Amino acid sequence: MKIAVARQKATDPKKRLGVLLSNPGGPGNSGLDDAYYADDPVVGYHKNIRSRFDIIGFDPRGIGRSGQFRCDDKLAAKVPTRPKNAAEFERMRSLNKQLADSCRKRSGPVVDHMDSISVARDMDAIRAALGEKQISFLGHSYGTLIGRQYARLFPQKLRALALDSAMDPSRPDARRYLTDGSAAVEEGVQRLADWCAKDRSCALKGKDVKAVVRGLFARADAGRLFEPGTHGPTRKKVTADQLSGFLTAYLGKWNPQTTAEQLGALNSGKGKVSWMDGTPELAWRTVLCRDYDFRLRDWAQYRELRQRAQSANPHSRYNSQALDMILGCQGWPSAPEPEPAQAKGTLPPVLVVNAKHDLATPLPGARRMAQEFPKGRLAVLDSVDHWLYRECQSPLPARAIDTYLRTLKTPPHGTVYPGR
Repeated sequence: MKIAVARQKATDPKKRLGVLLSNPGGPGNSGLDDAYYADDPVVGYHKNIRSRFDIIGFDPRGIGRSGQFRCDDKLAAKVPTRPKNAAEFERMRSLNKQLADSCRKRSGPVVDHMDSISVARDMDAIRAALGEKQISFLGHSYGTLIGRQYARLFPQKLRALALDSAMDPSRPDARRYLTDGSAAVEEGVQRLADWCAKDRSCALKGKDVKAVVRGLFARADAGRLFEPGTHGPTRKKVTADQLSGFLTAYLGKWNPQTTAEQLGALNSGKGKVSWMDGTPELAWRTVLCRDYDFRLRDWAQYRELRQRAQSANPHSRYNSQALDMILGCQGWPSAPEPEPAQAKGTLPPVLVVNAKHDLATPLPGARRMAQEFPKGRLAVLDSVDHWLYRECQSPLPARAIDTYLRTLKTPPHGTVYPGR
């Protein structure tokens, strides 16, 4: 197996602290750009990091220049995304298995070894090839699971571990994964209602936002919700599943003005709605289905899962992204990789940063991640942002990460940064 690696050396050798590896998440995103664009003013690193660290980017096994993961895209398009009955559920499982077989045929045996544990071992091979005794690591989103596994396998070889927008390290089953994610979307509807009550620019000003959303779901259930048009409703129906997907996508970006305008258009039938495609790429299945155990027994268990989520979250029903991932693992033949034991060795202080209202990596999972480590520290940003180091309006989380990477000093316990 070959792993593609890129390196940008520290700009000030006299101040050099070592190497900084990172992973951009996905799962399944390329990491080479982290080194290629290390000096970019928008997506690169700040000067106080560039001067002290060699930036090491790498494509995880099977991804990008480390394997070119491929599957049968035509077969993938046939997989039911929201099965409506037992027959469709079983068809989905069968097609998912066929899809996995196509990935294995086109990509090779690496398909069964793309989990976070395997990637963590690759990272240590990179460390050895670089001739370094220790590494510092910055993981984003799914990359936080890779960092956690490195800490479990090679604690003595870890100088610093910064985890940005953390995944749940406790290997949640389908129920808890959907519960945490759906609660975050439901909270987002409440935040939208609170914003509309205070901001005159809200397109739903004067209306009960939560009642509007409940009404939209009721109309969708009855087959009476249609996409809006210039002069009134079109003939194209909007399903309740589409509505849940809309709320997950738009509340996760947190542009309340646009979200309210589009909900208003759906409610009145006049205007235009832009649907975001939140469907994840195929590569994530080969990764997440081996890290988390999302397997459901049968259609009855899936139906119960949906009913519980809908009952607990009447204004959003469920987190569409979370359900995509759960259903994508049904029938996937690779069982979750056994959890490695914690190796002996003293870990450094570990910094976890997470947005309070993040829909992709909800705060409960980040709390569990920080609690994994003897010296784990969680800093929270009061926002919905995902990936706080670069794609965030507030500079405070990035400053905390930079300070930690240089000095190993973490923010005070209970730190909450104000959002914008």
